[in-house]
Amino acid sequence: MKALKGLLLGTGAVMALAFTACTGQQAAPLTASGLNPAQFDTIVGGDTVKLYTLKGDKGMEVCITNFGGRVVSLMVPDKNDSLVDVVLGFDNIGDYLTHATDYGSSVGRYANRINLGRFTLNDSTYQLTQNDTHPGDRNHCLHGGGATGWMNKVYKVLEASDNTLKLEISSPDGDNGFPGNVVAVTTYKILNGNTLDITWEATTDQPTIINQTNHNYYNLSGDLENAAYDQVLYVNADSFTEADDSYMPTGRILSVEGTPMDFRTPHAVGDSIKSEYYQTKNAHGYDHNWCLNTYKDGKGDDTQVCASLYSPRTGIFMEMFTNEPGVQVYSGNFQGVGGEENVARKLGKHYPQHVSVCLESQKFPDSPNHPEWASPVVTPEKPYYSHAAYKFSIK
Repeated sequence: MKALKGLLLGTGAVMALAFTACTGQQAAPLTASGLNPAQFDTIVGGDTVKLYTLKGDKGMEVCITNFGGRVVSLMVPDKNDSLVDVVLGFDNIGDYLTHATDYGSSVGRYANRINLGRFTLNDSTYQLTQNDTHPGDRNHCLHGGGATGWMNKVYKVLEASDNTLKLEISSPDGDNGFPGNVVAVTTYKILNGNTLDITWEATTDQPTIINQTNHNYYNLSGDLENAAYDQVLYVNADSFTEADDSYMPTGRILSVEGTPMDFRTPHAVGDSIKSEYYQTKNAHGYDHNWCLNTYKDGKGDDTQVCASLYSPRTGIFMEMFTNEPGVQVYSGNFQGVGGEENVARKLGKHYPQHVSVCLESQKFPDSPNHPEWASPVVTPEKPYYSHAAYKFSIK
């Protein structure tokens, strides 16, 4: 792992054009985003890790590693027809193994937070890993256990083609405290017209809870060393779930009307991210679940735009679609703080606070403890299915 960390992208570019010392064979060429696939070749827990490259017919390139099912880079054309990498990440597997991060991952079993890491299902109470700590012993389960969750496991590759990558993970009964033996499949696909399409499917041998998402951090300007305050956000939602200062839903659903949470008319993220409104102040920006208008009567309409993001600098416009009831908007509030500013990422960049915006499709946070919300319960008779798509164009 130490050796892997030493393979920085700058030297990787030279290595890709030279003959390797050990084999005398030419190294694989770099991806369009500048990644050296060899920097992702390793073994984790006895399983093989690699970098896979998907290409679309309109110029899109998506690089994904089966470590955590992570999107490492996402290249799309800008208004000048130049390719721009619009997601955050590292350029080698060693840094993903060393630094705790959810960059680009396929999160499971349960995306977002569960209060005190505890829930009751069919009269049985389950205690989950409490990896999200807060004062007053308010310790929650975040993203299925974080360091021991699916984002840090190696997925089995079921299919790898020019435009599709299908990944599988098997999660045993009791994994991070969750019940049931689960087999989950994440499928990444590039559709015509520069669309990244993601589906999550899972089966279980006993009732459990599942809530997967993709955790790409988007900066559509490609400028990863400055805050993305000029990114224009739209969220098709009249309400959001109020959160306390540990980011846990209080159970109240509030109207966005007259608050900095109102993105029904698109506007720049920086317009209100530093407001004195108690919700944004508590979160140091946005880290909230919006209740989507595209979800009605227990069903989500993934043919309607639920959110969008736009960079006036590059002209890149991203529209999001999902069948889920909520979308978590996270504005990179803890990037570039607490020592994070000293960590070099792709191309040696140092990310500042608020450098990106995440748009995570999901059931509402802590849904297992709120029976009035859309249920995350999955049974042998009712398999799990979730869908999200991100369509890129020029505006």
